[in-house]
Amino acid sequence: MAWIASPGVHRVQFETVATDGSARAGEATTANGTYSTPLFMPVGTRGAIKYLSAADYDALGAQIVLGNTYHLMLRPGAETIARFGGLASFAGWDGLTLTDSGGFQVFSLDPKVDDGGVTFKSTYDGTTYRFTPEQAIETQQLLGADIQMVLDVCPPLPSPPDVIRRAVDRTALWAERAQAHHSRTDQALFGIVQGGTSESMRAESAQRTVALGFDGYGIGGLSVGETREEMLPALAAAIAHLPADRPRYLMGVGDPASLVEAVGLGVDQFDCVMQTRLGRHGTALTARGRVNVKRNEFALTDDPIDPACACSVCARHSLGYIRHLFKVGEPTASRLVSLHNVAWTIDLMARMRVAILDGRFDALRADVLSVWG
Repeated sequence: MAWIASPGVHRVQFETVATDGSARAGEATTANGTYSTPLFMPVGTRGAIKYLSAADYDALGAQIVLGNTYHLMLRPGAETIARFGGLASFAGWDGLTLTDSGGFQVFSLDPKVDDGGVTFKSTYDGTTYRFTPEQAIETQQLLGADIQMVLDVCPPLPSPPDVIRRAVDRTALWAERAQAHHSRTDQALFGIVQGGTSESMRAESAQRTVALGFDGYGIGGLSVGETREEMLPALAAAIAHLPADRPRYLMGVGDPASLVEAVGLGVDQFDCVMQTRLGRHGTALTARGRVNVKRNEFALTDDPIDPACACSVCARHSLGYIRHLFKVGEPTASRLVSLHNVAWTIDLMARMRVAILDGRFDALRADVLSVWG
């Protein structure tokens, strides 16, 4: 296949519809559809959100669903997915898709890293792989997501300054190579800002990434061990240097307090596995905080998980019933709480958008933090 991109032409058009302080509501248009922000993007690591199907994505009102390049390139393989017409077609999903570069997963495997790329072993069979910024682009072009991410260096936190420095430098080097190699006009490419919790490093990384002219900007390497108090100043330092006419994506963050704080700083989109990871183990997100639905006190409760929630799970099922399913080992229990958690988070983002449009974001932020802060 051959795709030729026009230099300097953005493949995502972003319009700010309203602002309330630094928080903003926007509309982003890709080659294959438009999405509204602030936005939560559920994660379908291996081609599906765990326990959910594409029919569920529609019912939940998801706009973008993520896929993980690392896992998909190993099984079933990017070429296989390309034969099905790309990730969305493969999954039977009519909405938009985003693939990360797999960098976070690769760096969790203690790989060998040099300026050229990374060498790592498959978690499936131990096979050794070499992955470069160019290969990350080629793989994601085969996967065919509407938005792909550059390969970056994601250091753990805390890390010493020299480790953060190398991550910033290599991320910038790899971003330039990725930009030069990317060629699909129907697929947007986002750069990624690194820098740990250093405000100066975050500012530098943002400036170097923006200078390359990406369709949007991911902010990576946060919520990986640092406190929220450490995260927010670093996030603000990066945002200060990101263009207002490009989407801003805080990667891997999904707890309600961090979501509302980051939107307040001007972030547009988020992803996280937390919603389904908690759901699989019986923890629900609610207006009153986290609720462990397996607790004995809910055995005779006919209330829903969250009386304030309008999702299909809360409309139909009681806490007593869902607790029973967990106690007898019925997998439906994990599915129901996962559905609720994703729906609840998507609704939280929708409420943030309305609050921005109505000029009352600070009040909503205070309400969320009073429970989740």
